[in-house]
Amino acid sequence: MSATPTRPSEPSTGELAIVLHTHQPYVEGFGVWPFGEESLWESIATSYLPLLDILDGGGREGLLTLSLTPVLCDQLEAPGAMQRCAAFLAGTRVETHRRDIAAAAGDAGVVSALEHSAARYAWARDRLAALGGNLLAALGRRVAWTSSATHAVLPLLATDAGIRLQLRTGIDAHRRRFGADAWRGGLWLPECAYAPWLDPLLEQAGARAVCVDLTDVLSRDEHLRPLRCSAGPLLVPIDRATIELVWSAGGYPADPRYRNYHAFTRYRHRAWSNDGSPYDPARAAVAAREHGADFVARVRERVAGGGLCVVAIDTELLGDWWHEGPLWLAAVLDEAQAQGLPIAPLDDALTRHDAVPAPADLPVTSWGTPRDLSTWSAPPVTDMAWHARHAELRTVAAARAGAADPRAVRELLALQASDWPFLVSRDLAEPYGRERAAGHRAALAAALAAPGRHDPAVRSLAPQASCAALSEP
Repeated sequence: MSATPTRPSEPSTGELAIVLHTHQPYVEGFGVWPFGEESLWESIATSYLPLLDILDGGGREGLLTLSLTPVLCDQLEAPGAMQRCAAFLAGTRVETHRRDIAAAAGDAGVVSALEHSAARYAWARDRLAALGGNLLAALGRRVAWTSSATHAVLPLLATDAGIRLQLRTGIDAHRRRFGADAWRGGLWLPECAYAPWLDPLLEQAGARAVCVDLTDVLSRDEHLRPLRCSAGPLLVPIDRATIELVWSAGGYPADPRYRNYHAFTRYRHRAWSNDGSPYDPARAAVAAREHGADFVARVRERVAGGGLCVVAIDTELLGDWWHEGPLWLAAVLDEAQAQGLPIAPLDDALTRHDAVPAPADLPVTSWGTPRDLSTWSAPPVTDMAWHARHAELRTVAAARAGAADPRAVRELLALQASDWPFLVSRDLAEPYGRERAAGHRAALAAALAAPGRHDPAVRSLAPQASCAALSEP
């Protein structure tokens, strides 16, 4: 996109835009705990439901930018999914807490922490029931941005056709679910992975703005302006310096008062603080309020001379990974209004900030470590990257020969997810990541060998996907 909307004037003071990127890989029918379907139930109970209360309460409505990946939406609307989630909360979580509390008898602090944990899951069960089990509809009334179909690292795909497939499938699904007029063109680039050659394909798909991580490319102050290229959407730099107040080894979640994410009871509940003492939710709530106020004060200083500070984080950080994250976010929104810090959805903020020309010869970047594509392509996942590219080339060739079908396309989409190499390269769950990639690759090969057969393994993934995008020249 070469032109930007007409704006009345540039704001004299800066603004904050918080983008919550909400994503889960396709886990329906692929294992249970800790990396299968129950990981999604955990995110629902600890992140997504608390987020709804934040978005709905205390004058906080309409302040954030919520992005949902299509693959997450596929699972939230899958038949029986919310019933299985409710059964997990009412059954598994009740029983595992009971057993852990019995084992901790005599340690009043640990018992109290586990009772707090059990109460939060009971709250989530009741909140989901109050929504009639329709979490997607509740989130959908607030969602603004979408993403590619299955969170593929787009610069690593082998063909323009493969990129079109990811973009078209994801955007069409968003419009089908939330309405043709519900999308203003905000597209989350998976892993913030950007390459200049994506510009015409993004523009063709209707994307008007994407977030990018140009920490090693721009100066500190240059991160506060959207960028305009000769073609393609606006490039919106995320402000890594501000994000790292939250997301870094020494960020807020490392405070001694917060609940320790890494210390588990026998049944994988968390009952201790970062300082090793039994978890005290009242003490942690004080810390969350302090950190919310500190964050707002630092952002006010950051944008004192004007500009747009974009803070993009994974929604799952808030609650699932950082137990007090929802309390912190609520404190940030309240403090922003109390301290006079303008905060707005990113789509709205972009209408008030003129874009500046992007630097020539932008490199390929991501928000990985380091900020390139190596998390998803370098050793020890080089083989996974090449296998996925080879599978894409085979599927495109079959589609153009009239020999592919939606089953093969859906397996390709599943294979291209960034999650599988991420689990391997970050040493989080290498066997599961490799198993998933190998399984989708084998299923894709079977689909190409025998077109027309139904495969229930990805029964709810991208149900509207077709070969059309792959067949175009």
